[in-house]
Amino acid sequence: MSSLKEICSGLPLHPMPENRGRKRGIPHAPVRTPNLTAQEEKLALQNSLRYFPPELHQLLASEFADELRRYGHIYMYRFYPHIEMRAYPIEEYPCKIKSAAAIMHMIMNNLDPSVAQFPQELVTYGGNGQVFSNWAQFWLVMHYLSEVTEEQTLVMYSGHPLGLFPSHLHAPRLVITNGMVIPNYSSRDEYEKMFAMGVTMYGQMTAGSYCYIGPQGIVHGTVLTVLNAGRRYLGVEDLAGKVFVTSGLGGMSGAQAKAAVIAGCVGIIAEVDEAALLKRYKQGWLMEITDSLDHCIALLRNARKNKTSLSLGYHGNVVDLWERLVYELDTTGELLVDLGSDQTSCHNPFSGGYYPVQLPFGEANQLMAADPGTFRALVQESLRRQVAAINKLSDKGMFFWDYGNAFLLEAQRAGADVEKGGDNKTEFRYPSYVQHIMGDIFSLGFGPFRWVCTSGDPQDLSTTDLIATSVLEDAIHQEVSTSVKQQYHDNIRWIQEAGRHSLVVGSQARILYSDQKGRVSIAVAINQAIAEGRIKAPVVLSRDHHDVSGTDSPYRETSNIYDGSAFCADMAVQNFVGDAFRGATWVALHNGGGVGWGEVINGGFGLVLDGSSEAEKRAKMMLSWDVSNGVARRCWSGNAYAYETICQAMDENGKLKVTLPHVVDEGILEQALHH
Repeated sequence: MSSLKEICSGLPLHPMPENRGRKRGIPHAPVRTPNLTAQEEKLALQNSLRYFPPELHQLLASEFADELRRYGHIYMYRFYPHIEMRAYPIEEYPCKIKSAAAIMHMIMNNLDPSVAQFPQELVTYGGNGQVFSNWAQFWLVMHYLSEVTEEQTLVMYSGHPLGLFPSHLHAPRLVITNGMVIPNYSSRDEYEKMFAMGVTMYGQMTAGSYCYIGPQGIVHGTVLTVLNAGRRYLGVEDLAGKVFVTSGLGGMSGAQAKAAVIAGCVGIIAEVDEAALLKRYKQGWLMEITDSLDHCIALLRNARKNKTSLSLGYHGNVVDLWERLVYELDTTGELLVDLGSDQTSCHNPFSGGYYPVQLPFGEANQLMAADPGTFRALVQESLRRQVAAINKLSDKGMFFWDYGNAFLLEAQRAGADVEKGGDNKTEFRYPSYVQHIMGDIFSLGFGPFRWVCTSGDPQDLSTTDLIATSVLEDAIHQEVSTSVKQQYHDNIRWIQEAGRHSLVVGSQARILYSDQKGRVSIAVAINQAIAEGRIKAPVVLSRDHHDVSGTDSPYRETSNIYDGSAFCADMAVQNFVGDAFRGATWVALHNGGGVGWGEVINGGFGLVLDGSSEAEKRAKMMLSWDVSNGVARRCWSGNAYAYETICQAMDENGKLKVTLPHVVDEGILEQALHH
């Protein structure tokens, strides 16, 4: 078993570790089919060997070539670390500066087998959300972080550590870019080739920025989404007896079961991968599991009748579940589902993100590698069947929404009946949850603010929970709108429920949705608690990139931007740059994330609070910008909530001056265009 000191000492070359290949008993990423030419295969091998001195090339070349042939990528399994991969307390990392140790803490949490989806392939979530491209990069990054000083910055190119470069005290210690491909070459096929050659990487949103905190992050967002869906579509505050049907129990989607129970409804979640299903069951996030549709329907009926909360995992394909619900409707006249969605990794539908109903899981994996064309055709047929069933149930009163996983986009590409009339390319027959639910929350400035207690002590997390609750309770008593008060109340409820439901997986982390004022106030209060010794070690602030300002994604985060700029990515890029010079400890900018490669640009940050006055100053400046950037953009696009929110922010800070839009009369437009 290696120690942290050994992990930080650079690539283990003398002697080299034994090549044990893929570990048994843990989930592995599906085999990739990049279809490299002979020259591209040669490049892939050459690119992987350049991490090692020439005397090792003869030995490593054959095994790396074998990995490329067998798995479609060179992961360098020989160099998989023999250490318990988890977020160790910050003081255990052999670093020159605390901020570097905090980054190590976050990296190892992202690769913790209890957190990561495919830990040996360095995939944190989403089927292909990489932390690094190969294990050589992990060793080099840990070594660089152990050496970095306050006058250096580590630069990361799509998983590759370019090196330590001279900078200054107020610069970020780490700058990450993932998948910054020239736009005309940002296609899925090109990505598969470039990833196989080791020259680019899909960092998802928070995998490649080292800020994933396990499924808790999306539990919270799912709770808020389901609660607000109940308010908007069912007209109820209490979801007891209401049924929510969805699919996916892997990385991010694994949160749905716990969220259903916290929201108080009956959640039925289908999952084809038994390992993922059992992982959530053992964690206590699923109350019951079954592979029988008859049993599934019986349990659903009972929970619905008695209005009891239930998280039920159905081991099978969600298409079978949707079609069975149609059968029940046709034969009994009873609509057994109120709310529906899908959280399979449909941004990656042909490489393990979505499994066709026509084949068992094992056979599907084999076909995916052996005959990608046939597999693709089956996936698209399956999508058409799924949408057909959803449409029948929707026509009878179920409400379905797209969960921002590219489900409707891929269904449209497959020829399913999801079209909506009109000229807006970002709208379908069913709305994105951003369009109808989360978009207005973003425009109020609320988004997924999160923090990690690097001591690893649950007591520190409890202290931060009390601090956050107190801050939000104080905010409620100030002059704020009814909409803002509702969000504060929802998040106080969330913190109380989070503590009761044991949501920590991996690092001692918490998430809540807060606006600019709340984020800054919580950060300042936590920093003060560190200074006073009430919290024992630094705290890392972060957020999901899925936030007010972080992401330009026309089919998700910016799907409610209607001025024609939904396909523009200025906001995310400005967010990344602005966070960097306003005090972030590290920043990240990614192509892809959530709805897939080539569909999104997203930016994120990490900010270390250490109890110093400098940390407080950075938090105030950076967090204010991190929210106002997106609110101002949403205001300019015509969102009334954002207009109100940014005007209030300008009243509170005389240095903030935002260009406000003037309202244009519709009649004048019509008259001018038809003159």
